Amino acid sequence: MIEKQLFEIALEIEDPVFISKVAFSADEGELHIHMDFQRGGRFPCAECSTANLPVHDTQEKTWRHLNFWQYKTYIHMRTPRVKCKCGVRLWTPPWTRPQSGFTLLFEAFVMTLAQEMPIVRIASLVDEYDTRIWRIFTHYVTVARAKESFADLKRVGIDETSARRGHNYISVFTDMDKAKVVFATPGKDADTVRLFAEMLPSHGGHAENITEVVADMSPAFTSGTKNYLSNATLTYSRFHIMMGMNKAVDEVRRAEQPNIPELKSSRYVWLKNRGNLTANQTKQLDMLMSKKNLKTARAYRMKLAFQDIYREATNSDTAAVLFKKWLGWAARSRLEPMKKFAETIKNHWNGILRYFETRLTTGMVEGINSRIQEIKRRARGFRNINNFINMTYLEAGKLDLNITLTHSK
Repeated sequence: MIEKQLFEIALEIEDPVFISKVAFSADEGELHIHMDFQRGGRFPCAECSTANLPVHDTQEKTWRHLNFWQYKTYIHMRTPRVKCKCGVRLWTPPWTRPQSGFTLLFEAFVMTLAQEMPIVRIASLVDEYDTRIWRIFTHYVTVARAKESFADLKRVGIDETSARRGHNYISVFTDMDKAKVVFATPGKDADTVRLFAEMLPSHGGHAENITEVVADMSPAFTSGTKNYLSNATLTYSRFHIMMGMNKAVDEVRRAEQPNIPELKSSRYVWLKNRGNLTANQTKQLDMLMSKKNLKTARAYRMKLAFQDIYREATNSDTAAVLFKKWLGWAARSRLEPMKKFAETIKNHWNGILRYFETRLTTGMVEGINSRIQEIKRRARGFRNINNFINMTYLEAGKLDLNITLTHSK
């Protein structure tokens, strides 16, 4: 009787429920706790919470509980169904939630581990199928997401990140003021912006409230912002613009390399900031820059001048003057990749200048994407893209999981 009383206290069992039997199987390494209820016991309706209803019939149910030491533990009960004005409803015991095969304590344990470990490792640790662990995970992330309020969301960063090998992507929308992911969806086309705008009302937000968007120069994100976030002004990410510049410099190098043996193995010398070069790379750069008529060296000087605009310009008017001067240099450079990059600048003029007013950058978004890619590497990929998105919310959405350990009776 003592062990029954101890388990009743631990599981917060109250009349009319009681523990009828505790059985331990040494061969299987399992502990089984059997519940029952007193004859004439009455229970509330799980649908409308009407109290003190008579039992209509029962269903046998089993829940996986936290291990008792190293032994798997299960709770069994002939669970009452009550007849209410809203129908016949299965009672939800205080140790679980509706439609779950686990106790709340077990699920809380799983969610604690999920913040540090891949789901497949958790499944191995607790000796369960990973699909069952994913169902627990999805439930709590979905509940936490439903409570999120985006009523004050105004400034958004948009970027894509790979979900799987190949051309599988998700688009990630970040609150630039709170540094948290507010939405993620498969794809990287303009329709992702529509889905983001349609999601906002269910969280107290509105597409009309979005006043600033920072993104790369993707035509999809540009058109999506214009069509679905009509009050937003678009800032093109300095990070991605410099990626375009580096690509142009590298194209000049690759075209020149066959005729200049010294350019071999010099790619990162031209792409990295000088302060990040090793001693040998710095020596190599200085040697190459001293060579006369080296086209790659000219492209590199143009890159440095372009970078200086971001450092020196204090507003969009000053930046416009400096950029126009640089564009004239590019037009005269006779370097086709630099001339092509200059056309890109002209075609995205307003969004590029907007940076000097908003100072918005996707650096924060890129940092979040790095964290997302890290969890993908730890998990060795995700078979289900929705699981990947939910893990993104857990990792970068600053969710309030607030897992209660007892269900309301």
